[in-house]
Amino acid sequence: MSPKQSAHHVASSLIASQGLQVRSVEVLQSLWAGYGEICRITATSTTTPNSSSATSRETSRTSSSASTPQEVQSFILKLITPPPTKADNEGHTRKILSYQVEQYFYTHLAPQLPPRIPVAKRIASINEPRPDGSVYMAMIISDLKQAYPVAGEKRHVLTTTQVHAALDWLASFHGFWWTRVPELNRKDLVRPPLDEVTTDGQEARNKTVWLNGGYTYLATRRSEYANLKDDHESEWWALTDWEKDEFSIADMVASVLEPKQGRWSPTQDYMTLIHGDVKSENLFTSKNGEEVVFYDFQYTGLGLGVCDLAKLFTCSVPLNMLVADQSIPEELAMQAGERELLERYWVLLRKESGKEYQWEIFVNHWETALVDWLRFQASWGFWGNTEWLEARVRFILKNEKWREAVAGNAMMAGLWGHDDEVDEVQAYFSQKSDSG
Repeated sequence: MSPKQSAHHVASSLIASQGLQVRSVEVLQSLWAGYGEICRITATSTTTPNSSSATSRETSRTSSSASTPQEVQSFILKLITPPPTKADNEGHTRKILSYQVEQYFYTHLAPQLPPRIPVAKRIASINEPRPDGSVYMAMIISDLKQAYPVAGEKRHVLTTTQVHAALDWLASFHGFWWTRVPELNRKDLVRPPLDEVTTDGQEARNKTVWLNGGYTYLATRRSEYANLKDDHESEWWALTDWEKDEFSIADMVASVLEPKQGRWSPTQDYMTLIHGDVKSENLFTSKNGEEVVFYDFQYTGLGLGVCDLAKLFTCSVPLNMLVADQSIPEELAMQAGERELLERYWVLLRKESGKEYQWEIFVNHWETALVDWLRFQASWGFWGNTEWLEARVRFILKNEKWREAVAGNAMMAGLWGHDDEVDEVQAYFSQKSDSG
């Protein structure tokens, strides 16, 4: 059976429950490493214009983009047909889990979002295990290009208007979930990929979103980290060198940023739900660029909102919005353009959440996220505004106040120190937080 015929069969089966029938299937792209494909499908109602049956009325209510019977509607099909599970392959397991996370997000979390934070609507989905250890997944969602026709280009900068719209969407998304993430059961969150593989090689099921949002955090990038640690010709090898009790700057930064499943963290009061893969190619905008909608929620999970911003600023924000002089020095403090963008996000984040976030703490979190993001790029490969990113991190690393704060927060997070000492410090700051 050809891929297009397979997609047509799956789409027909799923969308029939909505009282619709498939008219056409167009393959838009293959998924990374051949794990499936994304298709645009068109469909029409199976009822006639003269039908007044209860089924017809119910179909009209449940089909998100339906208005009248026989109107041609457009949807997106994401079809996952991966190879069998490889229990010792972290990358493979990460991809499988990410598709399950995305289905959970669209099924259970996306419907909670208000209209001011638009996302695609799930129409139907399936997630079935196969005897060979693989999984078979498919999901149909609304076609965002119907209302947001301008697609962000791959590894390309956005316009000024689009950047502002993206920041507003992210601030609203992060602010909305900031007060709601405590309701998520930490035991149901998805841990690093290999931690989620059971003894028989199957990925754990009945999970929600990632405990640690994104796909670049240190716990799941140890092989890349090891390569960087061995590359003494790289300037950024220093991130892996010992700083405190055999822990590196990268270790300490990761410990500060990562959400904890069962213990206190110095950043826990600022944790929200992050998108996890913020870049121009994962969004659509309106024709005038003033409205934006993100998609591709495979790596959504807990985290600090600034972790989403670190990738956006590096990969999709025009350099002239960050610095006035594009001749970047070796070391670079925060410039007016960068500050203006951060303040726009920060103000709306606090308004949306109703929570306080002191500017000094916010900036500390932001600069810590930049160091962590550079650690990944240095070990994986640089792209985007890398000269700006490297100059910013050189400046940050020479800031003794920042280094002391990271080391102190890492100790409070339990990275090192005697158990009684760590418990005492954690209790003190936990009480301080509780008292406001």
